Amino acid sequence: MAEVSWFDDDITPKLFKDELMSENGNITVWINSPGGDCVAAAQIYNMLKDYEGEVTIKVDGIAASAGSVIAMAGDKVVMSPVAMMMIHNPSTQAFGEKVDLEKAIAMLDEVKESIINAYEIKTGQSRTKISHMMDAETWMDAYAAKDLGFIDEIIGDIDENVPVGQNTFSEAVVNNSLMSAIAKKCRIEVPEPKKQEVNNTIAADSLMSRLNLMKNWRN
Repeated sequence: MAEVSWFDDDITPKLFKDELMSENGNITVWINSPGGDCVAAAQIYNMLKDYEGEVTIKVDGIAASAGSVIAMAGDKVVMSPVAMMMIHNPSTQAFGEKVDLEKAIAMLDEVKESIINAYEIKTGQSRTKISHMMDAETWMDAYAAKDLGFIDEIIGDIDENVPVGQNTFSEAVVNNSLMSAIAKKCRIEVPEPKKQEVNNTIAADSLMSRLNLMKNWRN
């Protein structure tokens, strides 16, 4: 999603509003988005929250970054058991003097707080916990997302007893675990090969054979 559409599959707030206003009654919004502009996402989020009918959000592929923010606008949010949701910190590009970079950092802090608002309203999780999840760039499958309150139902509702503790994926945690494993691997001591007894004795017959070969070669 973006403020301006550069490609055929870009969804801008204006395009979304035109289609949304053409409907009436209850609606279902399908999301399969890797994210995009956080301001555009905020506009779409507000449109859905202001919509008079009931809004059902269905995540059938991925709702990542700004896409996950839009998903929080649903009165009911459902997710495919094979879909993924990801939340992380906002990012931007900045250049200039120190004061310019400081302004960019302050802006990102405020944007993060606004994003946390959407997650907090939907999930009921603490702002601190949500902030830590964003810092770690957290990926969730449907069961983890439901357990944490990001969604309400799982499409098909396959198994309510699936353990959710292992279904969140933090890029930072995985990277740290991988580096730790590599470091441990590098510290493994390779056992020295067993020393073999050296036999310096040569049988007389073998020695004579070698001497004869050398003599014949010289001749």
